Amino acid sequence: RDFEGKEWFASPKSANSNDRYTHLAMAAARQAVEDADLHIDESEGGATHPERVGVMIGSAFGGIGTVESEMARMEKRGPRKVSPFAIPALLGNTASGVVAIELNARGPNFGVVSACASGTHAIGEAMLAIQRGDCDAVVCGGSEAAMTPLMYGGFGAMKAMCTKYNDDPEKASRPFDADRAGFVMGEGAGVVVIESLEHAEARGAKPYCELAGYGATCDAHHITTPAPGGAGLAKCLESALRYAGVAPSEVNYVNAHGTSTAYNDKFETMALKTVFGDHAPQLLVSSTKGATGHTMGAAGGIEAVIAALAVAKDTAPPTINLETPDPDCDLNYVAAGAEKATVNVAVTENLGFGGHNGALVMKKLE
Repeated sequence: RDFEGKEWFASPKSANSNDRYTHLAMAAARQAVEDADLHIDESEGGATHPERVGVMIGSAFGGIGTVESEMARMEKRGPRKVSPFAIPALLGNTASGVVAIELNARGPNFGVVSACASGTHAIGEAMLAIQRGDCDAVVCGGSEAAMTPLMYGGFGAMKAMCTKYNDDPEKASRPFDADRAGFVMGEGAGVVVIESLEHAEARGAKPYCELAGYGATCDAHHITTPAPGGAGLAKCLESALRYAGVAPSEVNYVNAHGTSTAYNDKFETMALKTVFGDHAPQLLVSSTKGATGHTMGAAGGIEAVIAALAVAKDTAPPTINLETPDPDCDLNYVAAGAEKATVNVAVTENLGFGGHNGALVMKKLE
């Protein structure tokens, strides 16, 4: 509630010309770069050259708040009163562009748009850019600020959002619970710094974990409904594990997409059973959307941060509001509070409208 975007820009003027989703991305990016102690400049002595630093930040809707406010302005005052900043502010790649300008990062740079899998895909594609040798480090993740009248109206018309708990909103987001009744919208950003091991060691960085695997598939089934049985997600998870060279039995924790909707939570459970087989009951599984709500394009970035910390701190976070077991959702969900456990390998995965699936595998750094 007290977020102030101007604090994260070099000048208030730059902040004023950008949408809230870019403000959130800028805040998360600066925090990530500071936490990583990554110095970006052309001087010698441990700094990383700007041309070797990329930025890839995903968003489902981009500057949708700007779209709505500028449409209202045009209808009231005419097209000549539309802001000259409207077009760049609403673009889905602007967060990546602005973060690069503010940080002076001149490496590979683009926005990723794959609905609620955007943040996950951005981090995975960033990893591939490093492995290709295109850059040494990438500031990557997802950002979303879509809590607007049009978004609420649209999702409400789809009957996707929870209205059952309007008198008790803190209980409304309840992934995998038998009484779940739709998702609760959230906003925010999650950004990480990833880099090659050689680059990290050369500058004395202290990584949280190794990003070991990435998978991406499409259901090619329905624009909003996941494929029956979570078939597309299962293939995505198998791809990510194969890429990482990790056997299903080695995975300790899964940060699930877990949107608190009927189809997603059921089909996601089925996908995990398909991929992990006899090991599935031993997995620690949680959906942190019980605490954050569904931040859509930002979800993959936020949940990548959580998964990395799960590995670093050997702690599985809880699924808030999971109180009544659902027979269709019968895995080992962490529910009663954060659980201390050895987490050598964690998986985080997200699904998006359009049938997009994305998954990342994180390991303890050996």
